[in-house]
Amino acid sequence: MLKLSIRDQRALVSEAELATAVQEGIPVLERVQKGEAAYADSLGWLHVDEWAGEEVLSRIEQLAAQIRETCDAFVLIGVGGSNNAARSVIEALADGTGPEIVYAGNTLSANAMNRMLKRLEGKRFAVDCIAKNFETLEPGASFRVLRRELAARCSPAEAAARILCTGTEGSPLEELCQKEGYTFLPFPTNIGGRYTAMTYVGLLPMAVAGIDIRALVRGAAGMEQALRSGAPEDNLALRYAVLRNLYYQRGYKLELLASFEPQFRWFYKWWVQLFAESEGKDGKGLFPVCAEYSEELHAVGQYIQDGAPLMFETFLDVEARQDSLVVMPDGKADHFDYLNGKDFYDINKAAFSATVTAHSQKLPCLIFDIPALDAYNFGQLFYFFQFACYVSGSLLGIDPFNQPGVEAYKCWMFKALGK
Repeated sequence: MLKLSIRDQRALVSEAELATAVQEGIPVLERVQKGEAAYADSLGWLHVDEWAGEEVLSRIEQLAAQIRETCDAFVLIGVGGSNNAARSVIEALADGTGPEIVYAGNTLSANAMNRMLKRLEGKRFAVDCIAKNFETLEPGASFRVLRRELAARCSPAEAAARILCTGTEGSPLEELCQKEGYTFLPFPTNIGGRYTAMTYVGLLPMAVAGIDIRALVRGAAGMEQALRSGAPEDNLALRYAVLRNLYYQRGYKLELLASFEPQFRWFYKWWVQLFAESEGKDGKGLFPVCAEYSEELHAVGQYIQDGAPLMFETFLDVEARQDSLVVMPDGKADHFDYLNGKDFYDINKAAFSATVTAHSQKLPCLIFDIPALDAYNFGQLFYFFQFACYVSGSLLGIDPFNQPGVEAYKCWMFKALGK
């Protein structure tokens, strides 16, 4: 189970103040645990088994097995919440034994599109177009390109067999599937895109990549049980949400998510979207940013130590040793003999510890201890941050589930394109 610790040499928030704020936040926690009627059309993720029960998992596993047997590549067409969760797990955990996972529908760059098509040359591929309302330009444009590519290579029947779509029932996407014979999977009507990790949206691509989706779902369900029961003053999500809001009230405007494990590279994007789209409204909200250490210690590390006090830092620290590589001498006088016999795991941990010590003298540091980097713990992380985002947004006084600002650019774009 996740654990949270606080390192703040300046004691910006005292234990007494935190305890008081947690007590004051308990009514909000209790409303979140029950699920508020005002958000009923956005809370399908609150009960993990609603969209990740046995029937759904069995169907996903069957579809994934067929794709793995018949295809060399699988194209995930989706933008934002339609691909971030799946990509974060696939890029972190997939062992490369299944089809190559290719991402589309997340860019309008001709160069990027041509590079994507280049990767598919000579490969048997299937596509999954994920679009809640099938009006978003990026996945719609990519889907057209990839349908034409399949049509040029396969018979109409075979092309149709290699196309799956995940969309809203009754939408134009479902109508297209019925007309053309594509496989259709339901996009949950009561979940917004950024909360869909434990649904067909996230789970099918993960399963195609060989991820143990049942372990992922068990992790999420375990976190659901932990956060929706127990003593409220010990609720991990409430404590995290309270701390975020206390720091925000003290003038910190950014939360920096960081880790010394590059496997979190794509999880950062999922986390950034979750909090940016959920809390950035009504002129409020922390701006979520991320840093990949130790590389970026040689970049943003300077700003953290000596720049303006804009941010606090949240670390993801993996406890279990995943791999081992011992540094051995090679008989050359390179002045790195102090590393002889040391494992990169221990070197990395030393860098993490030193960074927290240095940074916590300048800004508050929160540390989430993660038992291991595996499917189960990714499930825990997904549910934890979704639940915490709901609590945090409620404490902030905003709607954690809408995203009115996202629509602003679309109006101007569609006008420019003559829609």
